[in-house]
Amino acid sequence: MMSERDYAPLSPACVRSLNDKLYDKRKAAALEIEKMVKEFASHNNTVQIKRLLKVLGQDFATSQNPHTRKGGLIGLSAIAIGLGKDTGQYTEDLIHPILACFCDADLRVRYSACESLYNIVKVARGSVLPQFTDIFSALSKLACDSDQSVKNATELLDRLMKDIVTESGIFDLVGFMPLLRERIYTKNPFGRQFVIAWVSVLDAVPDIDFIIFLPEILDGLFRILEDPTPEIKKITDTVLGEFLRSIKSNPARVDFPGMINILITHAQSTDELLQLTAISWIKEFVQLSGPLMLPYMSGIFTAVLPCLAYDGDTRKNIKETATQVNINLMKLITMESTDIINNTSHSESLINSTPSTREQGDSTNCSRPLAESLDLGSVVQVLTKHLMHTSVQTKVAVLKWIHHLFTNIPNKMFHHIEDLFPVLMRTLSDNSDDVVQQNLVVIAEIISSKSNETTVHDTGTVAQNKYYTKFIVNLLRLFSTDRHLLEERGTFIIRELCVLLSAEDIYKKLSQILLEEQNFRFACIMVQTLNVILLTSSELFDLRNKLKDLDSEESCELFVCLYESWSHNPVATVALCFLTQNYSHACDLVRSFGNIEVTVEFLTEIDKLVQLIESPIFTYLRLELLERERNEALVRALYGLLMILPQSEAFSTLHRRLAAIPPSTSPHIKSSELKTSKSLKHKIDFKKLLQHFNTVQEKHKEQKHKHRINSLIEREASHLEI
Repeated sequence: MMSERDYAPLSPACVRSLNDKLYDKRKAAALEIEKMVKEFASHNNTVQIKRLLKVLGQDFATSQNPHTRKGGLIGLSAIAIGLGKDTGQYTEDLIHPILACFCDADLRVRYSACESLYNIVKVARGSVLPQFTDIFSALSKLACDSDQSVKNATELLDRLMKDIVTESGIFDLVGFMPLLRERIYTKNPFGRQFVIAWVSVLDAVPDIDFIIFLPEILDGLFRILEDPTPEIKKITDTVLGEFLRSIKSNPARVDFPGMINILITHAQSTDELLQLTAISWIKEFVQLSGPLMLPYMSGIFTAVLPCLAYDGDTRKNIKETATQVNINLMKLITMESTDIINNTSHSESLINSTPSTREQGDSTNCSRPLAESLDLGSVVQVLTKHLMHTSVQTKVAVLKWIHHLFTNIPNKMFHHIEDLFPVLMRTLSDNSDDVVQQNLVVIAEIISSKSNETTVHDTGTVAQNKYYTKFIVNLLRLFSTDRHLLEERGTFIIRELCVLLSAEDIYKKLSQILLEEQNFRFACIMVQTLNVILLTSSELFDLRNKLKDLDSEESCELFVCLYESWSHNPVATVALCFLTQNYSHACDLVRSFGNIEVTVEFLTEIDKLVQLIESPIFTYLRLELLERERNEALVRALYGLLMILPQSEAFSTLHRRLAAIPPSTSPHIKSSELKTSKSLKHKIDFKKLLQHFNTVQEKHKEQKHKHRINSLIEREASHLEI
């Protein structure tokens, strides 16, 4: 037991009342303390005031008896009331004993602590701000209290503290941020409401520049936004909206790089509101900060590209916002590359110059912002990864990005071509026509780009991009190993390439490579496919016209080039001769069919050729039959096909066509009387071509024979094993 002298300046009666279990007794003691303090203050007796603070704060507030602790708490608030405007000198001694009781096991003590601190703060007002961090820490814990009466008391004190902070022009935000960073990660719903409310209040204070500290709490805010409680979601959404408005109105104060990775992380959330909010922020960041976002493009892609796959109304807004982010990033790359071009000291575009010429001048310094800030390696890695996505929209967006980068910064992109090229080749097998079409656009840009040309010849002509041949070789290899792709998509791919690139160049390169093809079976099928495309596709109209008349050396060379590989397929070779009006040679070819094995497949090809002869493509050929005497070789060639065909529908069709030929009006026409023509076909060595055709067909025969022998040996071997 402590002696009465130890409680001085409290009277024994006052001490007994402060220890009483009845509130009214303790209240009466508090009134006595209030009068006592007023007297001390009027005489400036700080010694007695401090003595009283020590007794109540250390002896009473820390007592083992809960009633004594409550007496100490009400006594401390009475001191503040008695001090009035002079409370500011003693706030630390007044507040800290009370805060210790905020964690008391007795809920009535916790309630009394809130009530006591409320009364002190009400008197001291702004003088308590130096203790704000400690008060906030204690309040954040009581906000999660299990007792509703304690929580109600906490709310009253909390509102009072907010009023004081709002009206005061002095607040140590720097000192407060570590505590806020810690408490913002609370998972308790009441704790989250408490924290988010304070963030809203502090942001609304005009004299507090909260936006510069936003990177420190942004992650926590987004985590609170993910809370399942609708009310908490709504409040947090409102607070984030206010922050975004502040960012848009004063972007110069914003640390965009310090927050973008936080947004990228949360933009991948499964929570719709969280994801939409994060992507909306990313959209504004790209618009407001521009080039500052270039180092983070791979991360932004990771967040945005999957969102382009969303269908339906539930995530429609997310998809639309992600689409806008994608568009803005494309504009940013275009803008940056345009700035490089405009600032270059060379007269030619940097985009179209070779790497060696770009290294020769000071103008390369202009490209540093784009070249150095854009981590192209990681960008390409993310793009290729998302090219494996299940969504058509995402894959098309990825391909558009690859095309965009090759268009704007080709010299940089070609450093990554070896990683991209195999992926692009695989994408040709995609199930979606839209994906394959966009993929071909990318490939066409790569293989036609001047940024990767190899050499310049003495004649001034530029050597073809080395990836041109590589692509055609790989395409044929792909068709060879995946016959389903050739059957289902081969025609589509070839036609698209002929639109995107020179149809003549495509066909010449295909022909040159097929000429060396060792798999004769595949070469035959591939030539058949190319021949049908050549004769039927509107995309190849100009190429057909060029071949039709053979009125230039270039067209004759093209014919010979195609003929050499077309020789893998006899019927296709005849069709090529019909197209180029080489009827006499076509007749010679048909005669040679007697040496070729006539299979069902062979007859089917002749059947299809008859159908083509009846199509609009060969209208001019049918009109040639009106002058039989001038085109006897054509008639004989058609009759030759008729003789090979069995009695089928194609036989009847061709027979009716031949029967419709008008009789010759002139028994004999001299060669000198034949119509003049600009054709240069007389310069073509058809005898040599026929020899080549026969040689190729002989190789086909030999390969078929070997294949049959091998098959027989394998069957015999399997029988022996059994």
